[in-house]
Amino acid sequence: MVRRVEAGMPQAHVAAKMGLCWGTVAKWWHRYVGEGEAGLVDRSSKPHRSLRRTPARVEERVCRLRTSTRRGPVYLGARTGVPASTVWRILCRNGLNRLGWIDRPTGQVIRRYERSAPGELVHLDINKVGKIPPGGGWRVHGRGSPQAKRSKSKPVGYTHLHVAIDDHSRVGDVEAHDNETAATLIEFWQRAQGWFWANNTAVDEVLTDNGPNFCSNAFAEVLAQRAIKHRRTRPYRPQTNGKAERFNRTLTDEFLYNYKFRSETDRRIRLKRWIHDYNCHRHHTAIGGPPASRANNLTRTDT
Repeated sequence: MVRRVEAGMPQAHVAAKMGLCWGTVAKWWHRYVGEGEAGLVDRSSKPHRSLRRTPARVEERVCRLRTSTRRGPVYLGARTGVPASTVWRILCRNGLNRLGWIDRPTGQVIRRYERSAPGELVHLDINKVGKIPPGGGWRVHGRGSPQAKRSKSKPVGYTHLHVAIDDHSRVGDVEAHDNETAATLIEFWQRAQGWFWANNTAVDEVLTDNGPNFCSNAFAEVLAQRAIKHRRTRPYRPQTNGKAERFNRTLTDEFLYNYKFRSETDRRIRLKRWIHDYNCHRHHTAIGGPPASRANNLTRTDT
């Protein structure tokens, strides 16, 4: 367009030939005359000044109330005299539009992190859940059924779900065991590490909480054999191990409480199918696809 105007063609004729309005041609021509080729780069449509933007002190008050009360735009709008739609835009601008991004004890915005490659950091955790009595519990027969009363009077114990989650890809491995001792943890970790190795992923660091099984000398020796660094979370800071905690929540919502199991064996068999679906087929919001999409060498990835 600029070359045609430079060649002497009237701007109106250039606009007609290129299917543009005359004002568009004039605008770009004046930019080229004043700034050269740099003036032909697209610019943001944001105005230089916004006379109707909410004052900074009001935004600050909205953000302060959001972190202190954890309330929504309607409540905050009533407290500050700002429309709820404007409150929502303020929260989005300041990264406060999701309550899940706010640390509940402190009210501070959670700083999220992610390693750059699979295997750089693996989160380990243990999730303790009640066993399924033979024939199924109250979820199968109802709360007032004889089976539910029997399971209350005679508890069948607990199952310990040992979890390993890769920080970058969110690829996970889960095994159900009857205890959480250091010996059982070591056996699980050796199998999980072999599973990562089979998928061409070498583990550099491991992140755990401060449980006695994770802090045992036997587990430390197993990690030292492969020169794996052991990191621990700070006390009362589950956010550090957040990927494992979030996986436990997904496991609870989408598997443990989503099916009616007839026995503990039935649940453990279905667990293997579910973890395959989680790794290879379930869309993960944080990474924009299934975990297998970030671990290209993952075996049996038939997506």
